[in-house]
Amino acid sequence: MKIGLSFFGLGIKSYPIIAQKAEEVGFESLWVSEHLVFPADIPPTYPYTEDGRPPVTSNTPLMDPWVLLSFVAASTSKVRLGTGVYILPLRNPFVTARAVCTLDRLSSGRAILGVGIGWLKEEFEAVGERWDNRGERSLEIVEIIRKLWTEPVIEHHGKHYSFGPVKFEPKPAQKPHPPIEFGGETPAALRRAGTHGDGWIATGGHTPDSVRQSIRRITEARKSVGRDRLPFDVTIVSRGEPKVDEVKRFEEAGVTRVFIRPVMRAGVDKIGLPDLLGRLDHLGEHLISKV
Repeated sequence: MKIGLSFFGLGIKSYPIIAQKAEEVGFESLWVSEHLVFPADIPPTYPYTEDGRPPVTSNTPLMDPWVLLSFVAASTSKVRLGTGVYILPLRNPFVTARAVCTLDRLSSGRAILGVGIGWLKEEFEAVGERWDNRGERSLEIVEIIRKLWTEPVIEHHGKHYSFGPVKFEPKPAQKPHPPIEFGGETPAALRRAGTHGDGWIATGGHTPDSVRQSIRRITEARKSVGRDRLPFDVTIVSRGEPKVDEVKRFEEAGVTRVFIRPVMRAGVDKIGLPDLLGRLDHLGEHLISKV
């Protein structure tokens, strides 16, 4: 089982320190969340809490994930670097392809593009992107990005994007390309993960039984397009520090990665950097070394 760590609420100078410690104690991957912009008042429309309130406020500091992960890449050598998740339909596909490719080259092949279609309608309105077609646009964007990363000359004429012929160099360090993993819990999100993804990132709150049901749906979608023999990661988010037996039950259900979020949630200013480093040591000794 791979264990990842989600960065959240750290001061700039703390990122490389935490990243180095995470790599030292055996974390497989580091993940950052992101938004492009928040409305001044965020409505209670977040789909993954009972009251609709997201785990952020309009004052939450936002950083570009690719710049931040490149900063982290310079101070690490093995740990993988991913977005959990990047709001794909807010961006031009060329910009995303170039940013991820740059990180992958700078990190010697450690980038993971975790994507979602977004849940905050006001964010789309603020930047002038359509909300109603974001799901189908995301699928077309993924098709374009894969072409840019793998083909010598690229031409594309789809419903939402049309261009070519163009060249895109250099290609990513990973072959055939960095994995593209889809987040989301709706039937449409699971279908997207299966038909177009190299992995699925769950949003949390799962049991082994519930994750089995989701994996079953994803597998059906993968088979429908002939992708069921390709490598595929299943990632769940732990909102607490999971126990060894819990992680093993999820592994038996088909999960390949657990990433841990709450140790970062309060932020270094409230917890203190020494305590955060101590928590990572504890997780390395009592969880990572045993799974």
